[in-house]
Amino acid sequence: MQTRLFTEKKLVVATHNQGKLSEIRALLVDQQIEVLSAGDIGLDEPEETENTFKGNARLKASAASRASGFVALADDSGLVVDALGGAPGIFSARWAGPNRDFSVAMQKVENKFSKIASPDRRAHFICSLSLAWPDNFDVTVEGRVDGQIVWPPRGSRGFGYDPIFIPDGCNLTFAEMEPDLKHAIDHRADAFGQLLRASFRR
Repeated sequence: MQTRLFTEKKLVVATHNQGKLSEIRALLVDQQIEVLSAGDIGLDEPEETENTFKGNARLKASAASRASGFVALADDSGLVVDALGGAPGIFSARWAGPNRDFSVAMQKVENKFSKIASPDRRAHFICSLSLAWPDNFDVTVEGRVDGQIVWPPRGSRGFGYDPIFIPDGCNLTFAEMEPDLKHAIDHRADAFGQLLRASFRR
């Protein structure tokens, strides 16, 4: 993995998703960096045309960095369900439709399970993070957390598929957990730990 130390005072987070933005800001709170979102500076989100989480994270970070002139951080993450052949995977957000209604996406997961006899409900979340500079250099990492799908949805915290995912070793869904606990163990925390070691700390 390529590494480069981040020394700038501003960072653009290439997302319009307020849930992701809040989690990323919380994870960067000790870094004394001004965190701007793509929405704050009027950047559009590019079409995600890659076929991997890492590829899409790198695409989004590079586009935001070139457009803004700042170092940019992008996240591409999603739910991978073993019994569904890895779906929704990189299409996790698209399963929620144009209005990003994840109640629709979660119901779609359960509907697909209903068509499988005795389905294996194992699943994992993936989070790829890419930190890109305007000179086209990037540091890209990938985090993971394993668990299982439950139904019906439980909890009102978090976002996305959090209400139907219980991580291994826990009895609460991500949406039932206090944010500090979730941030300590989830896929984004895993990826951030790697990124901090690669680019924010010596």
